[in-house]
Amino acid sequence: MKEVIGVRFRENGKIYFFNPLNYKIDPGRYVIVETQHGVEFGKVVLGRREVDETKLQGELKPIIRIATEADEKKHAENLEKNKKAMVICKEKIEKRGLEMKLIGAEYSFDNSKVLFYFTADGRVDFRELVKDLAAVFKTRIELRQVGVRDETKILGGIGICGRRLCCNAHLSEFGPVSIKMAKEQNLSLNPGKISGVCGRLMCCLAHEQETYEYLNKKLPNVGDVVKTFDGKTGEVTAVSVLRQKVKLKVAQEDDTFEIEEYKVDELRFRPKKKGGQKGGGHGKKGGNDGSSDKELKELENLERKEGKSKLDED
Repeated sequence: MKEVIGVRFRENGKIYFFNPLNYKIDPGRYVIVETQHGVEFGKVVLGRREVDETKLQGELKPIIRIATEADEKKHAENLEKNKKAMVICKEKIEKRGLEMKLIGAEYSFDNSKVLFYFTADGRVDFRELVKDLAAVFKTRIELRQVGVRDETKILGGIGICGRRLCCNAHLSEFGPVSIKMAKEQNLSLNPGKISGVCGRLMCCLAHEQETYEYLNKKLPNVGDVVKTFDGKTGEVTAVSVLRQKVKLKVAQEDDTFEIEEYKVDELRFRPKKKGGQKGGGHGKKGGNDGSSDKELKELENLERKEGKSKLDED
């Protein structure tokens, strides 16, 4: 076991572990640390704790010092310099006619490097741009191409829920998101309805996945034949996962059928096997909501495009 503290270098960025040495550092304090990218200014978000050495990636570097008022002032100055660097870089990009979109600029704390983030449809030859920027900033220049999810995390925005985007508000790392999650939650498989601002599957699909998996295990599948507490037999036509209610097609004495709703604990049926088909008719061709094969293929393409964040490359 190793004693560590957790440090972030940008709001809601990835958390990195460092050796706290003999410093007593509470969460919320700022520290100066040495990283493989140089000396950086970061915020302590996890206090001293012990972690398994097998979970640590690479050498555990010690912090240099607790940040002073002068360090905090310098960090604030760097944030202002980032804005000016953005303006200059955009001008150079336009002058060179490069097909790239600049989305962020960051000075390292010691000003030994300026890092620019950009998006582009393909590979971009920015060698001449680097020379232009180096001539202006007189320091090492790095350009890093990132994906659309990273772009959205940096720029932020409002989601269809009316709230700040999850990736920009609280997610430190992107987790895997799949079509299976949308099916599990009985959502429309229309790409326009379950895709975020970035054009990829919404991160929030993962938020309630564990709860839906638990609740779905307690429900029968659409098409199952079940018995009710009062002795009736009916075919499941729909399930309400959150309400834990089931609609049944029940035969009447006059050979007609009626749709009746029951609570799941009023039914008798065989529990689902582990890894079996979930509630809501999932697994049907074209989706459980009548979505087309074309829409499913589009969703599968979005799912394949999910990737590791390039903002915090180790």
